[in-house]
Amino acid sequence: MPINIPDGLPAKKTLRQERIFALEEEAADRQEIRPLDVVILNLMPTKIETETQILRLISKSPLQVNCDFMRVSSHEATHVSQDHLVKFYDTFDSFESKNYDGMIITGAPVEQLAFEEVDYWDELCQIIDWSQEHVFSTMYLCWGALAGLYHLYDIPKRQLPAKLFGVFMQRLCDEYNFLTNGFDEVHGMPHSRHAAIETTELAKHPELHVLSEGFSSGPALIATRDFHEVYVTGHFEYGRDTLSDEYWRDFKSGLPIRVPERYFPDDNPERQPIFTWRAHANLLYRNWLNWVYQMTPYDLSRIPAEIARLRDGSNGTIDKFGA
Repeated sequence: MPINIPDGLPAKKTLRQERIFALEEEAADRQEIRPLDVVILNLMPTKIETETQILRLISKSPLQVNCDFMRVSSHEATHVSQDHLVKFYDTFDSFESKNYDGMIITGAPVEQLAFEEVDYWDELCQIIDWSQEHVFSTMYLCWGALAGLYHLYDIPKRQLPAKLFGVFMQRLCDEYNFLTNGFDEVHGMPHSRHAAIETTELAKHPELHVLSEGFSSGPALIATRDFHEVYVTGHFEYGRDTLSDEYWRDFKSGLPIRVPERYFPDDNPERQPIFTWRAHANLLYRNWLNWVYQMTPYDLSRIPAEIARLRDGSNGTIDKFGA
């Protein structure tokens, strides 16, 4: 099944060129099924590029998915036109009364700031708290993952001595987990961040399950055992050239930047990178959407009650799926 995107979204042209089938709203309404509803809180300055990357992964599922876009109101985006934001994005107040099957909270290039110094921190905490009751499963990406773990579990981040930059190898910690079902024992994941999870504090929370971790980059995939929260510390959504674009942007600006690790052939930035993480990225998003589809109630109004029921452990579905 295709994804259902807002009419006229720029990502559609790119997806069509890649032979990815994306329905617009009018055509999707003619299909008599209950699609999954997913909201994407896009905190990245490069809104259109991030939209395309995430929609590309969502589209690989056989399920039809409606996608809405949320932005924070307490921060003014400067890398995208106001017209694009007005046409395709709504602020949190438009979502407060709604329920969603899934949510994705992206990263943001603010990991060198203390969480409380980020100008939209209070609003983000409000959105995370809302998602706890109104979203069946939320996936947090990169800085979004660090922020979610800090707000919900008081797990601090630590600043790294140098930027973690490149494609890092992760070992699979649970090959029978539903989210990582089908993963190889070792897989690559792009990382581009200045901070990391404080793992000694993470270990104090048995409700958080590490599904894969890097040999040098730390925990990569973390989830609650009911998959209500999924944390991805890297950037599975990155395209082939995203790290390359970041490297050349900083290099041409005269900023201190190293060649991304395990990315360019022979570490030569003049050569085309090899896309080594695409299959595992597709698999994670397919598994996640499949889990949500299997477990979410048909009636969206029942989502808060179903979340409470899962957390109470009043049914056997979690053990059944190997979480």
